[in-house]
Amino acid sequence: MRFSQMFIPTLREVPAEAEIISHQLMLRAGLMRKQASGVYSFLPLGLRTLKKIEKIIREEMDRAGAQELLMSALLPAESYKESGRWEVFGPEMFRLKDRNNREFCLGPTHEEIFTETMKSIRSYRALPMILYQIQTKYRDERRPRFGVMRSREFIMKDAYSFDRDEAGLDASYQRMAEAYHRIFDRLKLKYKVVEADTGAMGGSGSQEFMVTSEVGEAVMAYCEACGYAANEEKAQCSVPQADTQEALPVERIHTPQVRTIEELTTFLSCSPKQFAKTLIYRADGSLVAAMVRGDRELNEIKLMNALKCNELEMADAESVQQVTRAQVGFAGPVALGIRIIADHEVAAAVNLIVGANETDYHLKNVTFGRDFQAEVHDIRSITPEDPCPRCGKTISLTRGIEVGHIFKLGTKYTRALGCNYLDETGTERPMVMGCYGIGLNRSMAAIIEQNNDENGIIWPMAVAPYHVIIVPVNVLDETVMKTAEDLYKVLQKAHVEVILDDRNERPGVKFKDADLIGIPIRINIGKKASEGLVEFKYRENRQAIELTVQEAIDKITAEVKAIE
Repeated sequence: MRFSQMFIPTLREVPAEAEIISHQLMLRAGLMRKQASGVYSFLPLGLRTLKKIEKIIREEMDRAGAQELLMSALLPAESYKESGRWEVFGPEMFRLKDRNNREFCLGPTHEEIFTETMKSIRSYRALPMILYQIQTKYRDERRPRFGVMRSREFIMKDAYSFDRDEAGLDASYQRMAEAYHRIFDRLKLKYKVVEADTGAMGGSGSQEFMVTSEVGEAVMAYCEACGYAANEEKAQCSVPQADTQEALPVERIHTPQVRTIEELTTFLSCSPKQFAKTLIYRADGSLVAAMVRGDRELNEIKLMNALKCNELEMADAESVQQVTRAQVGFAGPVALGIRIIADHEVAAAVNLIVGANETDYHLKNVTFGRDFQAEVHDIRSITPEDPCPRCGKTISLTRGIEVGHIFKLGTKYTRALGCNYLDETGTERPMVMGCYGIGLNRSMAAIIEQNNDENGIIWPMAVAPYHVIIVPVNVLDETVMKTAEDLYKVLQKAHVEVILDDRNERPGVKFKDADLIGIPIRINIGKKASEGLVEFKYRENRQAIELTVQEAIDKITAEVKAIE
């Protein structure tokens, strides 16, 4: 393709809305454009890379024995209501009605629809079966951010396995896990596989494929000693031994205008470990309290799992004042009058400092069991101070981007929707399901997050929009242009994806554009074209080497062949 004929609307300035490198470069390199908050259009270069990611995924899914189909994105409400997820998804689901007042949604995920489809299979002989699609999904994110990392419209590969029993599910799950390793290896991503929360999908277990990145929204805990890895929502915090010191009498202390843990530690000259935070939430419409130690962070996903609720949000000031009879900042568990969930550390401690449910007052020497009652769960986020829950050695934390997620769903959906098969004896049994997703947009952004420099994107050859860019330094020089044109034609015939930058621009402009869009190989053609020599340069390497035209052709074709 000739650069002069291509639609590549590059930007020199970083858009103000773009917070992370991948978002900035996807806009600057002309890969996509924003349509609305969390909604993006892919432009020609971006679409070419997206299609290559799709091709790799499709090849590995087919290799694993999965069969591709395509479901509608506009889905009737009935199946979601049968499974109980019409309400579970809450405001994240785009809902609409047709002219006959029938309820629909824009598909956030397709477990129910695949399950309905498999109901036409009745014999055990048809199982196992793995079906997949590459489809656009829709979720009305409360806060779309980071470009395509958290958007309201995104492309997903979702696959579903159907087996006779748990042993069959284990085999299908392992087959998909192996396919995912091959996919992310081919995408040249550095990733970890971590235990994960099943969330709204449900089921008995799941794992996430997390790309290590400082800008990742998720936190991963991992142990180098035994290989344990889990995301922050799933990572188990150890249960501490009960404090054996004597429980002292409760004291009411005056703390005027002192609300936060930081303010309290200064005011009372003590450690935040001596405090317990009491946080008021609204869970599925009801007010609840959650307690963690003063130096800990509450993990809302763990809290949701403990509460078995679908929606969770911090209570507004008016609700807090209503339940505590005090201003915000003085909530405590004693005589609170609502359901309380306490972390294990709170339950194990004695003589804690807590809010007094009275403005400008706290209580000292409060002890679980004696002064208040609560349900006890692991509801805090793990820290590097915690031991590995598997081997007891050191835990490390890093950030990551979720690009893939695999679930063991069991019979959650097949029982709800009546998706059964007949076994050898003619007995009707529910199929056992697995679910396997990959975010294509996210994978593309993750590749950029791990492959960039100050000049732009550095695409791995397998997913680059084009393999090679030819840059004639002076398009008015006949020898330079003839060499460029001849090389361009030879590479096209060799099925190399190549751009010829035929623009009458300064060399520096062309070099900057080539680096920005990240084409893996650049061929510079200058004065030595008359001697049959060109400059060969890898995008990831600052140094250029001098080669004959034929040597350049041989080297390029070998590089391209290596990814096939």
